[in-house]
Amino acid sequence: MLPFEEQILSDLLEDPHGGLVVVSAGLPLHSIAASLLIVHHSSSGSILFLSASDSQKSSVLQSLQRLQDPNPNPNLPSELAGDLPGNQRAALYSSGAAFFVTARVLIADLLFPRAPPGSISSLIILNAHRLSDTSPEAFIARLLRRHSPRASVVAFSDRPLPLSSGFSKPERILKSLYIKKLHLWPRFHVLVSADLEKDPPEVVDVRVPMTAAMKGVQSAALEAMGACLRELRRTNKVDVDDLTVENGLFKSFDEIVRQQLDPIWHTLGKKTKQLVNDLKTLRKLVDYLVRYDAVTFLKYLDTLRVSEGGKSIWIYAESSYKIFEFAKKRVYHVLRADGSKISMNSKSAANKKRRVNDDNNKNRENEASCSDGGKGHINSGVMLEEVLEEAPKWKVLRELLEEIEEERRKVALSREDELGIEDTGEDTGIVMVACKDERSCLQLEACITKGPHQVMREEWGKYLLGKAELHGLQKRSKKKNQEPKGFGILNGEVANGPYENTDPSSISKLENDALLAAASEISHLASEEISVGDGSDPCATRGRSRKCRGRGRGRSKKASSKGQTPINRHKNPGDDKVIGKGCSAIEIQGAEKDTEDATDLEERSLLDASTDKAVLRRHSKDHDISESVCAKPLPPVQFYALESDKHILDVWKPSAIVVYHPDIAFVREIEVYKAENPSRKLKVYFLFYEDSTEVQKFEASIRRENAAFESLIRQKSLMMIPVDQDGRCIGLKSSSEPDLHGLQNSQTRKAGGRKTVEKEMQVIVDMREFMSSLPNVLHQKGMRIIPVTLEVGDYVLSPMICVERKSITDLFQSFASGRLYHQVETMVRYYRMPVLLIEFSHEKSFSFQSANDISDDVSPTSIISKLSLLVLHFPRLRLVWSRSVHATAEIFASLKMNQDEPDETKAIRVGVPSEDGVIENDSRKLQHICC
Repeated sequence: MLPFEEQILSDLLEDPHGGLVVVSAGLPLHSIAASLLIVHHSSSGSILFLSASDSQKSSVLQSLQRLQDPNPNPNLPSELAGDLPGNQRAALYSSGAAFFVTARVLIADLLFPRAPPGSISSLIILNAHRLSDTSPEAFIARLLRRHSPRASVVAFSDRPLPLSSGFSKPERILKSLYIKKLHLWPRFHVLVSADLEKDPPEVVDVRVPMTAAMKGVQSAALEAMGACLRELRRTNKVDVDDLTVENGLFKSFDEIVRQQLDPIWHTLGKKTKQLVNDLKTLRKLVDYLVRYDAVTFLKYLDTLRVSEGGKSIWIYAESSYKIFEFAKKRVYHVLRADGSKISMNSKSAANKKRRVNDDNNKNRENEASCSDGGKGHINSGVMLEEVLEEAPKWKVLRELLEEIEEERRKVALSREDELGIEDTGEDTGIVMVACKDERSCLQLEACITKGPHQVMREEWGKYLLGKAELHGLQKRSKKKNQEPKGFGILNGEVANGPYENTDPSSISKLENDALLAAASEISHLASEEISVGDGSDPCATRGRSRKCRGRGRGRSKKASSKGQTPINRHKNPGDDKVIGKGCSAIEIQGAEKDTEDATDLEERSLLDASTDKAVLRRHSKDHDISESVCAKPLPPVQFYALESDKHILDVWKPSAIVVYHPDIAFVREIEVYKAENPSRKLKVYFLFYEDSTEVQKFEASIRRENAAFESLIRQKSLMMIPVDQDGRCIGLKSSSEPDLHGLQNSQTRKAGGRKTVEKEMQVIVDMREFMSSLPNVLHQKGMRIIPVTLEVGDYVLSPMICVERKSITDLFQSFASGRLYHQVETMVRYYRMPVLLIEFSHEKSFSFQSANDISDDVSPTSIISKLSLLVLHFPRLRLVWSRSVHATAEIFASLKMNQDEPDETKAIRVGVPSEDGVIENDSRKLQHICC
């Protein structure tokens, strides 16, 4: 352990009641939690990890094994499953071991109680930033304080930003967990900085310039985002200080905006709601630009055009059409057969196309019909010039790997010459490449093994075949209206000529037909390569393909461009890299349609869509062969997905790390790994796109985290935590605790000041409901909670009242699946007063929809219509609308007035057939007997 980790551990052990530890993202929380297990003794009681995720469990186990490395039989925590018998779980609580347990199981065991008093010594919570006053963890802390008063509660969090938002959130979390110490350990802490900067790794910052098309897409997307933010400011519904483009790059921005608008969401117009969704879409678009390749990005834009084209506001912004045009230019260009460009990028040209006269239409028709039998020059054809722009980082990554391998071999030879033997040190020679997600890892691996050009050609083929498949589905569907669909800003040109009937999924009919013809050519080549075999000549195959499928002669055009992209390294400014880009061309020429070649349904749809015939002409393989012959050796490479949230540095022990997608948490993990292994040499390469949102987002994340810790430090200085005479935190006030002040001030004329003992209310709760906050609030109100497994309903308030609780999302899902009808039917069958509780969140609006959106007619898609039909079908069903969980607790207390307490044994048997197959209190059986 590092010294600052030992200091955190000693601070926690000083207070027997525990504390809340907040560290910077990437610092070893799992290692500190594992250290608590090492210092724990079984005689003091069991130690429980509450609601830990799978990745957190594996990290704790891995750290525990590393810390107990000399021990052949380390004490590892096990899973305390809910399907174990109750007596077996009670024995495990008394064993004094460590367990991973869920909140639902622990609440039930503390309420029964199955855990013997004093058997739990400590409770460890790893996601403290998710806690609230009504969370299940707060419920467990309250029960544990009564069950085991000396038990400590230790909470960890590595997300300071959520803790700093809101009003005194750390103070409320401390009170809900009955702890009083807050420990803050930012990256700029003196002890943390001293440990991590004592022997830092060698860092090389590589700045890769973006291509012109990438810069165009980024600037247009940021401009569209700024326009959406300006429109959102005009609503005066959101705090304008948060509405900046820099904040819009983070995922938390969506949550902040929705949190401010949720209470008035039903009063907002459609435009404001759509602006919030558009900001989320634009944030993803900017992120995907630097993460994925050009073809995948274009495919994502095509999806956006179809899914959001009719309702999005950003699509109609001034700069939105540039995003689509620049994205297409990264993949292909649309040219005429003579090599001239087709101008359909500007808005003015697109508007003029709408007012095209009949003479121009006739000219287009004449040009389209001028084919000369396929023997002369063809003016009507268009050419798709493949650009297939490779990501600039791909070339840089391979050069870095070659450089790392070359340096490693030089070092190995020098050591061998000096020592006379081969180096058998701890240097594994593994190079780890850290990417954002699994897809990026797989694609980078393919780039190294196959080459970037081949990877782009495969993605391009998938894109074209996807277009063909979509067109085939449209052909098989019902016939569409053949009239023009209208004009939109991003739909390029629209005219009434034979080539320019608009299609909603493409820029123009002409371009769409060219893409479909290219897909037809690719599908032909793929089928012929399969039929001929691997030993055939690809050129002869293409020659036979043209001979069989077309009678016209085609002109070929090869387009290739090589651009140089310099790399700026902060370590060596003069060292530049060269990035080359390969281009190929697809020439699509007009020819007669040959219906005899349409052997399957997909090919027929492609030939029906266009009268153009595609001849695929690619570059020769000399470039790829020369690359494979002259390729330098590469070191062993391991790819790591940052989204997997696994700590594998101690497992792989890499000698070099290439951070392909920079992440602040992973940077801290690298620093901690190097500090724990000072003798191991480590070189880290950071790949950034220069002047991109990637750099801006990384730097802003550091500033936001530092600002969050500064806010927490100020809150800690002003924090007031009430304690009792024993020094324990009093926590939040609960109705179940006696009010001593009320007893002293009670009226003496009422039986000498004696307070009448009120009857304790009981509520039978289904076990599945303990993941919600309502049982916690009911317990705070002084009700006794009885956890059982119910077949009918969620809550039983009395022998006659059964409640089925539905949140808003659950209500919509239950109506969609039909589950709600069955649940209400069973409640009506066994209880005299069935209740459907519709519970809203206190942070959101207390309304399904705006009053203007409610229709007078019954609609199968309207939630109000569905509820009306449900009540008409079950007249005895009662609907209860609740504003929040606290309002629900008050409603339950009023419903239980003058009602008998429910019987636990009878509630369990409701809906469950006996050994003879008889179900008690079945209303259908009683009606049959009466008849």
